[in-house]
Amino acid sequence: MSTARLANDAALLTVQEMAEADRLAVAGGIPGIDLMETAGEAVAKAVVGLRRRPGTVAVLCGPGNNGGDGFVAARLLKAGGWDVRLALLGDPDHLPPDARANAERWTGEVAALSPAVLEGVDVVVDALFGAGLTRPLEGVARTVIEAIGARRCVAVDVPSGIDGNTGAVLGAAPQATATVTFFRKKPGHLLLPGRSHCGETVVADIGIPATVLSTIAPRQAENRPALWLSDLPVPRPEDHKYSRGHALVSGGGQMTGAARLAARAAQRAGAGMVTIACPQEAVTVYKVTMESVLVHPVRDTATLATLLTERRVRGALLGPGSGLIGALRERVLAVLAAGVATVLDADALPVFESGSELLFDAIQAPCILTPHDGEFARLFPDITGDRLACARAAAARSGAVVLVKGYDTVIAAPDGRAAINANAPADLATAGSGDVLSGIALGLMTQGMAPFEAAAAAAWIHGATASRHGPGLIAEDLIAGMPETLAGLRALGS
Repeated sequence: MSTARLANDAALLTVQEMAEADRLAVAGGIPGIDLMETAGEAVAKAVVGLRRRPGTVAVLCGPGNNGGDGFVAARLLKAGGWDVRLALLGDPDHLPPDARANAERWTGEVAALSPAVLEGVDVVVDALFGAGLTRPLEGVARTVIEAIGARRCVAVDVPSGIDGNTGAVLGAAPQATATVTFFRKKPGHLLLPGRSHCGETVVADIGIPATVLSTIAPRQAENRPALWLSDLPVPRPEDHKYSRGHALVSGGGQMTGAARLAARAAQRAGAGMVTIACPQEAVTVYKVTMESVLVHPVRDTATLATLLTERRVRGALLGPGSGLIGALRERVLAVLAAGVATVLDADALPVFESGSELLFDAIQAPCILTPHDGEFARLFPDITGDRLACARAAAARSGAVVLVKGYDTVIAAPDGRAAINANAPADLATAGSGDVLSGIALGLMTQGMAPFEAAAAAAWIHGATASRHGPGLIAEDLIAGMPETLAGLRALGS
């Protein structure tokens, strides 16, 4: 996926990139005060949408342009019949020029910020701080934010106290009912815990032209089909099972369910043929339960290497249900040496805890690593920080696409591209769901999809299928529901 393909409605802008978008818009002839007016209109509209009739609203304005957005919203809400209480943190004379101009347009009282302004209100507008906050909230600002409590709250840009780049809570943050941001989302809208504080995130078009994205060239996006749909494999009339690709899943001898789930998912994702390579003692279990999957006994690493060559395997998955056996590391290295597209999941990751450089040096062909947080920490113990930065650093170091699993899954490529997945429900926290995810990625890569696009597509398909199923989800439901998700994607792409 090129930078140009990232530059669309799915693009996520860092705080610094959003500031540049504002600057470019103003340099291109759009007055900043007009951008602020449109932003305030969007905030006022969000407030009005929370009630059937006007009520009492507390508008909390900060010392920057977020405060200016608040002044605009307050003026428009007052004109619409709302009882508006406006409180300002700081001196109105010290506001930036556009915010000061809107403060002068406000004809009501300006109170000093305090918890008293919240008493008896129906809605709170949090226009204290934007996404660029760099230090923890303190003093009266923190006291007021904490006092919002369960009141309905519309946050401007991000809830005050949320880091727009990382989603981290800086001291305290309100639990917003809705967050109105402008032009494009930021990573902090999707990464935890920020995502949980935003409520419904509304992206308002305030007049910044999309052409500024070609100058900014953002390297991160929300994971949506638009990023990879054109690369999603679709069978051609002349295709046969071999042309669609042969996938191999390395299965364990005891925990056979993991490999079976992954193999089924690879089939559903479109791999033309799937083989499970397993110990001799487990062959019967796999054969009895996997009618359309080939099962091949593997005695040692040499047998596995021969199988890869003789059966023209195009993609391989190692780790699910393998157990931390001594031979696993050797087999991973053998598969990587064979040059086939590879997905490494579960046990195939921590088995390199004390030899990660050995693994990274061996990665030359397309490869996806799919760690959860614990596995990530064991494989990359010195990489710390926010989730997006960690995933990027791990991808750059390993040479693989790294998919860090979780409610806010992050997919990062070695070249710095990244996608944040936001469609996965909490119901996916169930045994076997990760095996299905790795199997989907395997099936897509086996058909020739590049690893970054395959990982992003797999995460989205996984989340979309789970969301459609709803409560009561188990891993097997994901496999059963994949055809409907894939049919929807095919229709979208036609």
